[in-house]
Amino acid sequence: MRKAQAGCGRGRGKVRIGIGLWRGTLAAWALLSALARAAAFDASPGILVPGPGARPEIAFACCDQGIGPMQALFADPKVIAELKSQEAPVGVAIQDFSPERAGIVRRLNQAGIPAIAWLLLAKEDGYYLNADNASAAVARAAAFEQWTKENRLQWAAVGLDIEPNFGQFKALSGHPWRLLTTLFVQALEFRRMARARRGYAALIRTLQADGYAVQTYQMPYVIAERREGSELADRMLGTVDIEGNEDYVMLYTSLARPAAAGMLWFLGPEARGIAIGSTDGPGMAGAGTGPLSWDEFARDLIVASHFSRKIGVYNLEGCVRQGFLARLSTMDWNAPAVIPSASIWRAVRLGFLIRGLFWLSAHGVVLLCCVILVIAAVARQRRIRRWMHSSVTAVRLRS
Repeated sequence: MRKAQAGCGRGRGKVRIGIGLWRGTLAAWALLSALARAAAFDASPGILVPGPGARPEIAFACCDQGIGPMQALFADPKVIAELKSQEAPVGVAIQDFSPERAGIVRRLNQAGIPAIAWLLLAKEDGYYLNADNASAAVARAAAFEQWTKENRLQWAAVGLDIEPNFGQFKALSGHPWRLLTTLFVQALEFRRMARARRGYAALIRTLQADGYAVQTYQMPYVIAERREGSELADRMLGTVDIEGNEDYVMLYTSLARPAAAGMLWFLGPEARGIAIGSTDGPGMAGAGTGPLSWDEFARDLIVASHFSRKIGVYNLEGCVRQGFLARLSTMDWNAPAVIPSASIWRAVRLGFLIRGLFWLSAHGVVLLCCVILVIAAVARQRRIRRWMHSSVTAVRLRS
């Protein structure tokens, strides 16, 4: 009986190894195909992406810069009128539970503009939601619901912004060895990640039971993690892959201009929803990360609309300041966009490296087993050859 069970165990192990090899082969084939396509485009000026022909649903995020800028944004009645005419939802950052913030939401409600509660934490709790503040997120959601009831506010959805604890990494930026040690330790914290997933899954269920649709906003690497079955980046950086009613990946080309729209072309087909940006802010010094221009903004909208009919934009303030909001009402959605071949090639190469790393992190055990099996097979073959050689020699000596 034990021999039979052992035989079944070995059989299941071989099946798992075979499945892992098959998945690895498919992943490698997909990546090589993408590299081949990118290499073909590298010899041309780029690819022409036709216009979608119809405007997608565009939602704008706003109001994460404090009360003063928020009030200044909506002081112009044309902003409310333009949002209403374009039927554009607005994601309002919930940084506090002040009467002023409630007043802006009430104005959106009265104008018939769908309002989305973009849930954020206090600065001391990490601001964005991550694996280290799930309990604070639950408390924040409870306070938000109480504030909503007291002010009789209406919401089309609640948004959960999942991002790393940037404060932690900023504090370690001048200490490279401490940073590497922290990343290594967090990469091994499987239980921490499991607790965070359970906590956020329970929060989403609670919000949905209370009648809210839930949106999630994720980092770009979540696409590669899902494809390769890995959570390495989540463990290292503290992000949590959770699913709501709608899930958006933040593909901000203003932060990755060398890859730019190539990133949208490469990651867009596997994104459930896409958020683009940023249209505002100074960017990072020396990194070429300033706000999107109108040409870049329109290009990203056209490319993203081929993969998602709902597109998020960060942020409304930048669109108003640069005149994008008004121009959207007359934008030609039949006009094509061009993605330079250099952008595609950079995006594919970076994606190849990231997916390879995630595949190794997810299937490293399978790979190690395969290597051990190959070594064992080679060693066994050599033993057989030595035995046959010694047997032939013994026969010759006898004769």
